[in-house]
This record gives sequence, structure tokens and C-alpha cells, in this order.
Amino acid sequence: MAQLKTRENDAGVDDYLAGVEASRRDECRAVHAIMQAATGADGRMWGSSMVGFGRYHYRNISGREGDWFLTGYAPRKQALTIYVMPGFEPYPDLMARLGKYKTGRSCLYLKKLADVDEAALAELIRAGVDTMRERYGA
Repeated sequence: MAQLKTRENDAGVDDYLAGVEASRRDECRAVHAIMQAATGADGRMWGSSMVGFGRYHYRNISGREGDWFLTGYAPRKQALTIYVMPGFEPYPDLMARLGKYKTGRSCLYLKKLADVDEAALAELIRAGVDTMRERYGA
């Protein structure tokens, strides 16, 4: 079975963030602090461009299994991507309070961190981490 290309590694988060555009870097540091508080874990590089916090082991219906982070972020050119692994359907009240964003299955896309209510974002991240811990015992 093929392994995921994106895996946790020993690259330095600070070194990675030093190469990110200054305005996006400041947003990343704010999100980093929220995720560190939510997980109690230090951020680690996953692949070359994602910062993840905590980890869980999954096995899907097809039998594929692996490890992934409980929550994380990636500073992309178009948007700051926040990974809320259980998705957003379980949290309609938080999503209503959040502000301006777009979503994918487990990705929250923010053009600017200033576009959202940071308290609601922190609650959303915490709720996602708690849900993942309940599901996977992480």
C-alpha cells in the first residue's frame, strides 16, 4: 500500500514561517498560538508547507490507515488554510459567528484573519480537536 507523501517531519516551523510573507506570517503566529492552546502540543511540520498539532491514527473503510494531525494550518498565497478535521457540519452556531470564509471538506479558507471573529475561530478549533480526540482517543 502506498504511503502518504505528506508526513510529519523534523523541519523547523520557525524556519518555515521565516520564509512566509510578513503579513501572512503574523496571521500564522496568531493561529499557531490558538492551536497550541487547543491541543497542548507544539506545532510540527507535515510535508513542506503544513504545520500540524497533535496526531491521531485512522483507518478508513477501504482498510487504508495512517497518522494525521488533529488540527493544523498552511499559509497559502490565496488564503490561510485552517484544518478542522471533523469538518464543519457539527458546528453550525460557531460557523454562523465566524465571519467571512470559504470551506472545503475539512479546510477553512481565510483571505485574512481579520475577516473572522478570532474567539469563534478558537472555539471552532478547540471543538474540532475535542471531537477528534473523542473519535480516535488521540
